[in-house]
Amino acid sequence: MKGRFLAVDWGTTNRRVFVVGEDGTVEHTERDDRGVIKIGRDAFAGEAAAIRQRFGNLPILCAGMAGSDRGWVDAGYVRCPARIGDLAAAVRWVEPGRTAIVPGLSFEGEGRADTMRGEEVQFLGAVAAGQVPSTAVLAQPGTHCKWAHVADGAITRFTTAITGEMFALLRNHSLLAGQIDRAAEDDAAFLAGVERARSPDLLAHLFGVRADVLLGRRPREESASYASGLLIGADVAAHAAGASPFVLAGPELGRLYARAVAAFGGEATIVDSHAAFVAGIRLIWDLVE
Repeated sequence: MKGRFLAVDWGTTNRRVFVVGEDGTVEHTERDDRGVIKIGRDAFAGEAAAIRQRFGNLPILCAGMAGSDRGWVDAGYVRCPARIGDLAAAVRWVEPGRTAIVPGLSFEGEGRADTMRGEEVQFLGAVAAGQVPSTAVLAQPGTHCKWAHVADGAITRFTTAITGEMFALLRNHSLLAGQIDRAAEDDAAFLAGVERARSPDLLAHLFGVRADVLLGRRPREESASYASGLLIGADVAAHAAGASPFVLAGPELGRLYARAVAAFGGEATIVDSHAAFVAGIRLIWDLVE
C-alpha cells in the first residue's frame, strides 16, 4: 500500500492526526480531544468523514483505542512475540480500501495476561527507525506505563502499570486530593519520593504524604512531587532497576523517569514518541496488502 495517507493515533481521551506524504514525511499534524470516550460506536464513520474533510480525501490508518471494545470495531490482538509485519498482516479494514485499524498486542505468560493498543506501533516503529536497538527494554510512561522487552526486533513480553492513572486518582479522588494540587516537578521532593520507594510498602508511603504535612515534616507544596516520586520510583524499581531503558515520552515526563532510572543505577535514553509512531505506522502502511 503506497501513497499519501492519514494516520490517526486514537487514544482514550485524545487523538492525533498525521498527514503522511508519499515520501513518508509528515506534512501536517493536529491533536484534539476527540478520544473514544467522547464518541459513540455508531459515530466513528462520521468522525472519519470529518477527518477527511479537514485533512484531505485520503485513506486512513488508525491505531490505538479505535480498535478496542469501546471503539469503532474490535480489531483484536496479535500475541507476543510480535514484529511489525505481524501487525500489518492483521490490520482490520472497517471501510474496505478506505479505513483500516491496526490490531493491539497481547501477552500471556508468567502467570498473568496483558494488552496494549497504540504503544506497539511506537515501540516497533522506534526499532524500525533505528531510534532504539533491536534488543532493548522500552518504556512509554503516561496514564498507563508500558514496559516492553524487545529481542531481535520483536516484542517478546510487556507489562502495564497504572502509574499515571494512580497519580490522577490520588489527586482528584483520594484523601490526598487537597494536597496534590499541582504538577510534579523534577526536584528534591520528587527524588525523595523515589528514594523512599526503595522500601516496598508503597501504600503506607502514600498515606505518609498526608502525615508528613500534618506533622510539619514536609511542606504541603511538595506533596505532588513527592507522591509522583513514590509512584514512578516504585514503577522503575519493579521494571528497570539497574537497567538502561529507552523511554518514549515528552520532555517533562521523560525527565522524571530518567531521574528515577538514574537513582536506581541505570541510564535512560529519551526517544521522541511521535517520531516513533510515524515510523511504525508508515512501515505498517507500506506492508499492508
